[in-house]
Amino acid sequence: MAPFLLFLFPLLGLSFGEISSKIGINYGRLGDNLPSANRSIELLKAMNAGRVKLYDADPEILKLLSGTNLQVSIMVPNNEISTIASDQTKADEWVRNNVLPYYPETMIRYLLIGNEVLSYNSSDQDRQMWYDLVPAMSKIKSSLKSQNITNIKVGTPLAMDALQSTFPPSKATFRADISDTVMAPMLRFLNRTKSFFFIDVYPFFPWSSNPGNISLDFALFRGNSTMEYTDPGTGLVYTNLLDQMLDSLIFAMTKLGYPNIRLLITETGWPSSGDIEQPGANIHNAATYNRNLIHRMVAKPPLGTPARPGVVIPTFIFSLFDENQKTGPGTERHWGKRPLEDYEPLPEEQNNRPYKGAVWCVVAKGVSVNDEELGSAVNNACIAGNASGTCDALSPGKECYEPVALTRHASYAFSSYWAKFRSQGATCHFNGLAEQTSLDPSHGSCKFPSVIF
Repeated sequence: MAPFLLFLFPLLGLSFGEISSKIGINYGRLGDNLPSANRSIELLKAMNAGRVKLYDADPEILKLLSGTNLQVSIMVPNNEISTIASDQTKADEWVRNNVLPYYPETMIRYLLIGNEVLSYNSSDQDRQMWYDLVPAMSKIKSSLKSQNITNIKVGTPLAMDALQSTFPPSKATFRADISDTVMAPMLRFLNRTKSFFFIDVYPFFPWSSNPGNISLDFALFRGNSTMEYTDPGTGLVYTNLLDQMLDSLIFAMTKLGYPNIRLLITETGWPSSGDIEQPGANIHNAATYNRNLIHRMVAKPPLGTPARPGVVIPTFIFSLFDENQKTGPGTERHWGKRPLEDYEPLPEEQNNRPYKGAVWCVVAKGVSVNDEELGSAVNNACIAGNASGTCDALSPGKECYEPVALTRHASYAFSSYWAKFRSQGATCHFNGLAEQTSLDPSHGSCKFPSVIF
């Protein structure tokens, strides 16, 4: 049974045809345990998905998509944006290498410039890429036009952090650092080319960061009349969090003079698992979110949002597979849709309340790893944290030296490093070698550092 079917068909009672007209799937490949490209495309075809979104322009996959009925979205990598922005010949070359060999047999319909570019702000190079976005979009569009290709929409997927505020929706504005310099010219381009505002929108994140004030039912489309929210500025009534988030974009665009640019959801979904301190990341919620999302997006007539009732919103669900090589918090590796036979019946809801207590970071159970790889991870953690005494307790004669076992030493090093540097972005991952536990691994006089939530 194909991954993703769990959340679509048995729980929905929807036919393949009803789903295929509007729903797309993101096909990310940051994993070392994924099916082959050929098998993956067969899965997409078996689902009758209407669209597939890639994070590159992989030649093998684009060839495999030739002759299918799948509309395809391809992407210019972030690191190529500035080069293309400054040189029309580079844009022409990109189109010549990544579009012309496959089009029109492969139904490329969207060409996205970068991925969540405006979310990167750690260097001058990142910020320069902001200003290169629209020039790159314009040059790619010109390249397509020169080849008489008029049915590929050009744009860029943004995250919700492009907004300064989202609540209430009618008060939403784009961030001050990008509003006039980036967003205004981008909206002008999208409006002129009749393209979409492409957005990655995840109700999971605002809910999980504020579960005490946002109802889980509101985030999962399970709201009722007692959970409705009325925007004081417009009188519009909201029954779910996704509509609020989408309308905040509409109002922000309207404030810049572009009230009619269509929305396309490039990513949305709900994680099926995550770290101990990440509430609500479970299979039950993931199934519920995707089921109810699809009900809304395939409704006839279209539902739209309170600010744009009756309007179709093309949607790509994230994602086809879990991607175990992604870095960051645990949820990053658990957005994929798993085989149906793994979860019958659907598990009950769990971990919907924030975890309170201590958490440690230890060597993951069931991970096949050689001593060299684990030893290298320990050395990296100890060297990186040397100034903070991360591994002092592992020195000969110290309290955690005995017993001399690589797995025990690695667990201490992982937990110590994570506890000291979590506030600076460290995660309990260590290239897949580590996992969190709420069971104290301390022994005797050896006390493992922990993170308290």
